[in-house]
Amino acid sequence: MIIGVGIDVAEIDRFADAMERTPSMAERLFLERELFLPSGERRGIASLAVRFAAKEAVAKALGAPGGLHWTDAEVVTEDSGRPRLAVRGTVAARAAELGVRHWHVSLSHDAGVASAVVIAEG
Repeated sequence: MIIGVGIDVAEIDRFADAMERTPSMAERLFLERELFLPSGERRGIASLAVRFAAKEAVAKALGAPGGLHWTDAEVVTEDSGRPRLAVRGTVAARAAELGVRHWHVSLSHDAGVASAVVIAEG
């Protein structure tokens, strides 16, 4: 059963400008491991923008309640390259309240836009 669907888009240049204007924004939005590739290299801005869009989509799939923490939804990249969500804290609590047992996530970025779709399944 589908409990919620969320979609979000982020203009990559606008996201980059916001990150540049507010350097502490990265720490508020992302876990340290989300900021870096497995090689240790810092993720590019398009990759971060699409992760931000995914976090927004998670909130929408959960009904956009207040009090969710950005870092309680983590976009993890499997060895195959497939993205998946790891949730904890405030996000996990809201998901449990709604009966979410599985997440589906799709990420894309092209032509200056990052987009994410998240489906919460019970």
